[in-house]
Parts: sequence; C-alpha cells; structure tokens
Amino acid sequence: MRASLLTTLLLALSIAATPVVQVRDSPITLPIARKLNTQGGAINLLQHDQARAAGLRDRADAISSGKLDRRTASIAVINEATSYIAQVGVGSPATTYDLIVDTGSSNTWVGAGTAYKKTSTSEATGYDVSVTYGSGSFSGKEYTDTVTLGTGLTITDQSIGVATTSTGFEGVDGILGIGPLDLTEGTLTNDEDATIPTVTDNLYSEGTIAQAVVGVSFEPTTSEEVTNGELTFGGTDSTKYTGDIAYTPLTTTYPASYYWGINESIAYGSTTILSETAGIVDTGTTLILLATNAYSQYQSLTGATEDEDTGLLRITTAQYDDLEDLTFNIGSSSYALTPNGQIWPRSLNTYIGGTSSYVYLIVNSIGTPSGEGLDFINGYTFLERFYSVFDTTNSQVGFATTSYTDATTN
Repeated sequence: MRASLLTTLLLALSIAATPVVQVRDSPITLPIARKLNTQGGAINLLQHDQARAAGLRDRADAISSGKLDRRTASIAVINEATSYIAQVGVGSPATTYDLIVDTGSSNTWVGAGTAYKKTSTSEATGYDVSVTYGSGSFSGKEYTDTVTLGTGLTITDQSIGVATTSTGFEGVDGILGIGPLDLTEGTLTNDEDATIPTVTDNLYSEGTIAQAVVGVSFEPTTSEEVTNGELTFGGTDSTKYTGDIAYTPLTTTYPASYYWGINESIAYGSTTILSETAGIVDTGTTLILLATNAYSQYQSLTGATEDEDTGLLRITTAQYDDLEDLTFNIGSSSYALTPNGQIWPRSLNTYIGGTSSYVYLIVNSIGTPSGEGLDFINGYTFLERFYSVFDTTNSQVGFATTSYTDATTN
C-alpha cells in the first residue's frame, strides 16, 4: 500500500544486542556494528561526508521544487567510508544482508553485494525503483517481502528495492532507510508521486511498536569493526544514558526540515563560532560538519592545519593538550564535546590515509556558509558521545549524556 503525500511520519532509529520481543508495550532493539570500509584502500572521510552533505541538500531541493527525477544526473562515485551496519533478513527462509543504517534516506534495498534470493514471500510489484545519493546510487526493481529484524521480529509485505545496478556500495549489501517518509517520493519511476512506507512506518502501523520513537546508542571504538550500537524502536533504553533526556523541537527551517533537523549554536571554549541556526543529526555522516565560517574560526582557535593526505585538520600533541570543549547549545541544554571527543581514534589513523603518530580532528567544513538552512551536521562522532532520541510523535529530538561522553579512548 502506498502512503499519501500528506503523510508526515518522520522515522526512527535503533540498535541492541538483546533478542527482539514482540510485545506492543515494550521497545524493540536491534544490534548494529560500526565498520570501516577499507576495500578500496584508505578511506577519504571528508570527501565522502561533503559529497553526502551536498546530496542531502540536493534531495531536499528536488522535493521542494517538484523536480524529483534526478536519476540522470552525473555524480562522483565515492565508496561508503564508515557505516553502522544492521543484519537484516529478507524472505522466508531469510537471506541475511548487511545493510547500512541510514537516517538520511528512506528506501530499503539489497543486492549491492549479496544477491537477492526470491522465496515464497517475494512478490514483484512491477515498479522500477531508483535512488541517487551524494556518493552513489542504485536502480532496480521493487518487491514486497518479509523482513526480519533481530530474533523473531518480522514485517510482512515490506517494500524492498532489488538492485540491478549500484555504485558506491562496495563491502555492503544495501541500505536500511529509516529517514522521513517523504524522502521516498519520486523514487518509483512508474509512479513518481507515490511514497513508500518504510520499515519504521510498518512497525508502527502493524502495532509492533506503541509509539513512533527511536532511541540510538553508539559507543566510541578503536576497532576496525565492532558491534557497539543499539537501535531501540518504540522507546528508549535507560541503561544507555545518564541523567535526563532533554528535548528540542524539530526545526522548520528549510532544507534541514526535510530530515532530522534541529536548531543549535556552537561554542569553542568561551567563543561562539556558530550562532543559533538549523542543521541535522545524521547517522550516515561520520564527521561533524560546520558552515565554512564556523569551520574557519574553529581552525584558527585550535591552531590546526589542513592535512594534505587526509583533508582533515591536524594538530600537534601540544595543541591537543590545549584543546577546549566544543559545546553544542541545543534548546535549553548544552552538550560539551571533550578534546578527546574531537579527535579521530589514533589507532585507526592509517585506515584514513593518515600517519599513526598524528592527531586528526573530526570537525570540518560542510562546504557552504551559515545562513543556508543546513549549517551543520552532527554525525556519528557526535552521537557516539551522546544518547539520542528521535521522537516522531512529538516532533522532537532528545539528547542525554552517557558513560562515554567523557571517554578518553581516542
């Protein structure tokens, strides 16, 4: 069943290492693992994230202007760099696929790596489906099928894209899209006004979860690949955060309003480098990206230089010792990203083309100045230090500190 264009369900996230229990009043958890994709050699984090940011902006522009068919556009193909991966079963008996958990897109599809295997629950809809991302694309056929999340949780008649061609997704099988519903608009070539109910939509509509809320727990890691995340559908996991969750309303500023967009200001030490403005929270972005003017001020205040090999900012160990907190002022609460939280894990430097003894910062430029409506992206390096809650029911996002907020593992 296709969803109405007026449907404004925002979606959700979640992750955990415990079995899924199908009880309406209990949240549902799914484990996810962070993976560095090194199949193509050293990872270019900055190139990937800036391409994604441009793609997110372009997608919002396309929806807003009604020019939804962007499938013929020329794009740079940049392989997925670092991702949070969920193992998702499709079919009966199920084939397991490693899918990127993405809050910035909403189509779920397979076939980039492991081929789609038809079973008795597979049904072709007769529709072609295609999505262009900031750093890749896929096109293929739409099926409905049974989708299994975790242990024993199944969704019947879930829309699945089956890729006949894909670019930029080496090392993974596809995407588990849990962004806003309207981002699926225009992805069916036979019916470009239709939207496609997502996994989260169906969990809620089938009564599997009692509320459209997703809690997200990431933990900082120094490993190339490790299960260190938990998506919780239908609620939050109080064991994953400390103190209280503080909420802020979703922004109405375009184009951040098409995603999980919020308003915030940012200060380095006692100096405000970004006045209150709109941006997004995004699991598909690795770094923290700031408007160019804020980035330049951050670079000046830290004394960092741009590293030729990685494109990231680099500081000396003496400068690291002098780093101050980077504080995100969101609503009435403030969240301090410590000096250690501002650097890439040094044990993983060589995976990004860096030198093992260097110190690289995870703050960089979004590529456009402030005032554009997408002036920051709080990527997963932010989310690894703060618990986050995506609340569709009340149109708000929440944050809380965790036992890893002040970790010194990097």
